[in-house]
Amino acid sequence: MELRDYAALSAVEMARLVRTGEVSPVELVEASLDAIEQTEPAVNAYSAIFHDDARKRAAQLETEARAKSFRGPFHGVPVGIKDLFLVDGYRTQRGSRLYVDSVATETAPSVERLLAAGAVMVGKTTTPELGWKAASNSPLYGVTRNPWDVSKTAGGSSAGSAVAVADGTVPLTLGSDGGGSMRVPASFCGIFSLKPTLARVPTYPLSPTEHLSHAGPMTSRVEDYALALDVVQGPDARDPQSLPTAGLSYRETLGDLPKLRCVLAPTLFGASVDPAVAAVIAGAFSEIAAHLPVEIVDRKLDWPDPVDIFDALWVARGALYGGLKPEDMARIDPGFARMVARSASIRLEDHFRTLQARAAFNRAVAEAFETFDLLVMPMVPIEPFAAEADGPPDMDMDKPVPWARWTPFSYPFNITGQPAASVPCGWSPSGLPVGLQVIGRRFADEQVLQFCAAWEKHFNWGRRTPGVHAGG
Repeated sequence: MELRDYAALSAVEMARLVRTGEVSPVELVEASLDAIEQTEPAVNAYSAIFHDDARKRAAQLETEARAKSFRGPFHGVPVGIKDLFLVDGYRTQRGSRLYVDSVATETAPSVERLLAAGAVMVGKTTTPELGWKAASNSPLYGVTRNPWDVSKTAGGSSAGSAVAVADGTVPLTLGSDGGGSMRVPASFCGIFSLKPTLARVPTYPLSPTEHLSHAGPMTSRVEDYALALDVVQGPDARDPQSLPTAGLSYRETLGDLPKLRCVLAPTLFGASVDPAVAAVIAGAFSEIAAHLPVEIVDRKLDWPDPVDIFDALWVARGALYGGLKPEDMARIDPGFARMVARSASIRLEDHFRTLQARAAFNRAVAEAFETFDLLVMPMVPIEPFAAEADGPPDMDMDKPVPWARWTPFSYPFNITGQPAASVPCGWSPSGLPVGLQVIGRRFADEQVLQFCAAWEKHFNWGRRTPGVHAGG
């Protein structure tokens, strides 16, 4: 299979071609591995590539396909898995020198379900150390670069998962999002991802911030995402907060867009938006109002900025690493080490007050959403910064969570647990993607997907591909 042909295929198209016998799982996996070989030196999206295991699994799936036996909707489709997810028998290094030899003895629920549906894991994808920040570098893996401009960051913490989709090596990856970790890199890399309603997709092991952390797919097409969410949703005994299955097929809801009530907000909390980003967002708002069958609702959102709530919850996770030896502290990301040190000052009563403040903020947002269905706004207010950096040059390193200051629109919806997507909506004058964030009410993931599918059909972001891309 020619790489140009492979890189143009969606996961749904790949699976269809396998079922009709036009393409074999072996061909798809070989094309994926060739694509990785071509692009990886420029972007560093993968922490590990499983050539032999992927080929062996593809051969077995090909034998089954010839016998018209298919494991599920992703039979033979190559995928990447963020290296925070456990996969039995494989190392889960977490971007950290502390876990370089850590081998999993069980498989995370979402990975388990994706593999049971016939997917082929071709590799693990990079993450900053323990997923603690929204940039794309780590002490163990080095720097993961944006395929649109390799001098720029891919965002984080699901950095490699976003790049692997954007550069055409796989059509589908898994990521996690505790404060923007799927949506920020999706925005910076020009792909699609939805942070589903909290616990829609079970997580295991439980994150130190389980009340913030979501898991889900990252894809180039909305339909791929919807099908993957059909596969990975539902309860798992290992995650006590995991939700029942939604009782619907998300893919089957992607028909005509219902007349959803949408608030178009150019900013929130008074945060400034880079003029280049603001111009793209304004153009997208005009297109939405003119071409999508939605009702635009004029609503002032005067919620208080919950950054102090997020600071307290995010820093508290550092307490789990407070017992590290001095020599281990010296080996971890300096920013993560500062967070661990700061966590020592958190008192139990302060933590419970933070949880009460979280509940009050959640109530205010939920009550506002009773008057509209979707909030549409910028995903990230700045363009990607230098690949080696943790943030823009003016990032205040004295803040408890420095990266939260340049991602003011992502973490609030981890606090509330609502479904929130990043969908491409244009390119800045420098040629870098700009993402639109679409937020829905809790449990209304299908409405976010319906809107994003309608926008994708109108906008067709796939007409442009990054400079580093398997399709040439």
